[in-house]
Parts: sequence; C-alpha cells; structure tokens
Amino acid sequence: MGRALPTSQRAYDYAKERILEGILAGGELISEGTVADALGISRTPVREAFLRLEAEGLLRLYPKRGAVVVPVSAKEVESVLETRELIESFAAEKVAALGAAALGKLVGELRDQLREQRKLREAGEGKAFVAADQLFHQMIVAAADNPILLDLYAGLRDRQQRMGLFAVFHDGDRLRATNHQHVELVDLLERGDVAGYRTALRGHLRGTRAAALGRQDGRDGAVQDSSIHPSTGVD
Repeated sequence: MGRALPTSQRAYDYAKERILEGILAGGELISEGTVADALGISRTPVREAFLRLEAEGLLRLYPKRGAVVVPVSAKEVESVLETRELIESFAAEKVAALGAAALGKLVGELRDQLREQRKLREAGEGKAFVAADQLFHQMIVAAADNPILLDLYAGLRDRQQRMGLFAVFHDGDRLRATNHQHVELVDLLERGDVAGYRTALRGHLRGTRAAALGRQDGRDGAVQDSSIHPSTGVD
C-alpha cells in the first residue's frame, strides 16, 4: 500500500489541474477555503500549495482575500510557439540525419501514434487527443537524443496546456486539421525533407496560435496582462 500524498501536495495537484485544464479561467478568483472544503483539509496546506503556484506564475496572491488565476497573455502564446518552432525544427534536422534503420523505426512509431490520434478524433475524445498531440511532438524531440533539449521542451507543457488548447481541441474541424498536419510532418520527416518540415511545422503552429488566441478572446476576453483586484469578499 502506497503512502498517502501530503495534504499540501494534494491541494497543489487539485488547484493546478483546474488551472491547466481551464476549469479555473484567467482572472478567476480562488480561495483557500474553497480548496480546503473540497479536499476536506485545513487551510494551512492549501496556503503552501498557493505559494508554489504563485512561484510558477499561475496564481497572484492577495493576503486575506484569496488568489487570482494569472491570465495567459498574447505575448506568452507567441513566446511558447516561437520556442516550440526552434526546438522542434532543430530536432527534426537531427532526426533526419539518423541512419535509415533508426529513422524507419521512429517513423513506424509515429504512424502508430497517428492511428491512435485518428481513433481519438473519430470518437470525439478531445482531451485524450490533446495528450496524444503532445506525445507526438515529444517523440520527435526525444529522438534527437539531446536530454537538455528534451527537458527544455517538457518545460513548455504546462504553458501549452494553459493556452486554452483543451477547449480548442473539442472542435472536430480543428482535430481533423491537426491530424492531417501530423501526417504531413511524418511524410516529410521520412523523406528527410528538413526544409519542407520547417515550413509545414510553421504552418501547423500558426494554426495553433490562431486557435489559442481566438479561444482566449471568446472565453475571458483574455489576451491581456490583467491586473485584477479581487473583492474583499473572497475568503
């Protein structure tokens, strides 16, 4: 029987999951009391969890008032996607230089992943599709065999999730377009066409940018830098 998670970790996981999945939107108020009541714990471990989330840039704390979920800005969206383009383009160049056997093995694994994506798309499993989408790109970066690069890429995961993509990918048209673009990327990688891959990747990320910013506009007016002042009624 495994050890139970510390209560502060439970509070951290609970709040962070809701922020990353967009259940708690940018600019929304969250209180220690709400989380404590939901988990059946005291406020002290929740306070510790909130401090961690503040350090990660996810919450802005207001003593004796609560916390506000920090909105994702248009600048952050641009920065994340620019960084992705740099990392993924470099990784593709490294991967294309692999020997035929190693490249063939990776392409086979990516095509298996594409079949899984198609099943998820056809089933309308948007959340699972997003996880598969992230895995697809991570597989290519991992194949470049540069642990530091992979760590940098993994560090973008939370930021990407916050860009509203869970909601975006509930759109069947977006799911379909993403799946087709992934097929094109694998075809280009298999042919060793690095220049074509870069161009296709840029177009793929451009679509992601438009969807993310459009989702923000539609959800919380959110392409913003927001300085929200919570009311004194928050406990």
